[in-house]
Amino acid sequence: MSVFKRFHPRLQHALVNRLQWRSLRDVQELAAAAILDQQNCIVLAPTAGGKTEAAFFPVISGLLTDQLPGVGCLYLSPLRALLNNQEERLGLYTDMVGLKRFKWHGEALAKDKQAFLKEPCELLMTTPESLEVMLISPHVKANTLFQNLRYVVIDEIHALAGVDRGAHLLAVLERLSQISQFDFQRIGLSATVGNVNGLLNWLQGSSKHPGQIIQPPQNPGKKQIEIKLVDEVELSNLVGQRAFGKKSLIFTDSRRRAESLGLSLARQNIDIFVHHSSISREEREQAEAKVTAGKNVAIVSTSTLELGIDVGELDLVFQAEAPATVASFLQRMGRTGRRPGSVTNTTFLSTNSESLLQAIALVELARSHWVESIKLDDSAWPILVHQTMACCLQHGSVTRHQVWQTLKAASCFSQITESAFYSLIDFLKSEDFLSEESGVLSMGLKAEETFGRRHFLELYSVFSSPTAYQVVSLSGQSLGAIEWPFADGVEMGSCFRLSGQGWLVKRINHNERTLWVEKSSGGVAPKWGGFAPMMLSYQLGRKIRDVLVSEQIYPYCDSKARQRLDDLRQERMFLRSHFAPLQISGPHTLWWTYAGGKINNTLRYALAHELGCEITSNNYSLRFPETVLNQQDFDALLQQMSLADYWHNSALLQAIQLQLPEQRLSKFQPCLPENLQHKMLAKEYLALSETQTFITDYLNSGTAD
Repeated sequence: MSVFKRFHPRLQHALVNRLQWRSLRDVQELAAAAILDQQNCIVLAPTAGGKTEAAFFPVISGLLTDQLPGVGCLYLSPLRALLNNQEERLGLYTDMVGLKRFKWHGEALAKDKQAFLKEPCELLMTTPESLEVMLISPHVKANTLFQNLRYVVIDEIHALAGVDRGAHLLAVLERLSQISQFDFQRIGLSATVGNVNGLLNWLQGSSKHPGQIIQPPQNPGKKQIEIKLVDEVELSNLVGQRAFGKKSLIFTDSRRRAESLGLSLARQNIDIFVHHSSISREEREQAEAKVTAGKNVAIVSTSTLELGIDVGELDLVFQAEAPATVASFLQRMGRTGRRPGSVTNTTFLSTNSESLLQAIALVELARSHWVESIKLDDSAWPILVHQTMACCLQHGSVTRHQVWQTLKAASCFSQITESAFYSLIDFLKSEDFLSEESGVLSMGLKAEETFGRRHFLELYSVFSSPTAYQVVSLSGQSLGAIEWPFADGVEMGSCFRLSGQGWLVKRINHNERTLWVEKSSGGVAPKWGGFAPMMLSYQLGRKIRDVLVSEQIYPYCDSKARQRLDDLRQERMFLRSHFAPLQISGPHTLWWTYAGGKINNTLRYALAHELGCEITSNNYSLRFPETVLNQQDFDALLQQMSLADYWHNSALLQAIQLQLPEQRLSKFQPCLPENLQHKMLAKEYLALSETQTFITDYLNSGTAD
């Protein structure tokens, strides 16, 4: 029997008469049963697979069954743009049964927020950062607003889980659990991930509800994948020819590349828009609307359109070069093939050998049904600092014991002991980030100086925004932002590109950090900060090596790509001699590990300590001075490094940590003692246990793989 019969009668009536639905999809049947049975769950389905309805129909049914004052359901999104995109859909579903929803974020009008607080509605749509604002703000009576919270739905949860924002969200949920009289259900909506059970455990926290994975079998469907080797001119011409008369997405992996590619494509006979995080909301929404409504139109995008923002039925997806993960590839490809009879497709346009090999490896891993596991943090120290300060502001007066009792169930703190937390509090007190009087914690002078500007605005978000200049047209239209290092070189009369358009600088106000501009035909793409070398996974690195040593022909590669692959296989014939061969190359020795970024980093720093020389590395190899290595001594050293005790040597770990680049990974990093800062950097750049496993595999491989 369909779960439809378990829905509230008002919802049943609306589904049949308002939406003209006659049945539910498999994912909706399974998710609805789990949610109505009061289970936490992760719902996995491709883009446009019905995940939103799978979660919200049983939630709406529950809200109708027990109509209580205040917010009954929270919908949390990692992107403000996704909130805007879902606003109409969720508004339709609530309106058709007599419920209401409200969207709260930084750009919502103050009068609308006040009206909501005066008369709260059943569904609140927001972001984790805006939810933090609500908990801290003295103008929001959070204890009343959320006392009847029964459901939390987190969209695109995979985009949050592996980063600090996800740890922050878990901590905020634990703070909400202290307010609500209910053990609210936690429902995550996600694309495919490699460790979905881990993701569910990560989400559970203090909730006592049982958990379930909702992942119905998928009909494979027809897919069309092409990999083409092109130069920049060919790339532009090919997109122009194929995209003509259609709706397309062209993905790149940097804002600068998106702008430059947008310029070259603007010469084609298609309407081109550019979409990335430094373009204003208005400009991005205009691009989304144009593509949704039009034909013969394309958007050049970074990952901002990788998530579930709906831009209608797309015909084609192009990928300039290759993304870093199988998950990104699948998510991007999944933007097509949504119409009955249409084909899911991606065309990789590689301009160099490295991206060609990476594209082939991604496709082959996807064909073997392998997807990356999300690295779930279990000792998020900077978030613990942030949340301790947030608790101080939220409650006015709070003890260290109360903070720990509130936060300890969050899985992002599961490897932090109570005594370690108290040691952190003592350190924060010693540095004047916290004050403690009669057992009650409050913000210290240093914390107020660092985070207290504009009513502690800096404390509402767990990440720092770079210093940026706002770009505004002479008519007052917000266009986006460019970052300080580039803006510092901009002069009156100079030109740059933003949002796929050239702009002439007419006026500069350095105090307000604003550029006033008018349209121009020229200009260079800005440089944005935050670029880091792409660190590939071990699995992707080794798959690239497998492609090189294989004789397999990949039918989805064009003739130029196949020829380049043949040439690369001939050049690297030596790879067949060993799992990870050493090669003398001029004045250097190369160790071809194909082990990915983190393992090669770890090997680099450990071997530099052991050999006393400078070593460089990338995703594929390590480079040594020729004179420091011979095979026999090298294997003897690796034999020593294969032992578990080797990697637990404090002197070695300290030597490795001293070599790590000095980088600010979190705005709360300076609040941590030095040893915890080193652990943060090590977590970002190193993979100790995986490196030991790699060395063991190397030693066990013999002379041939």
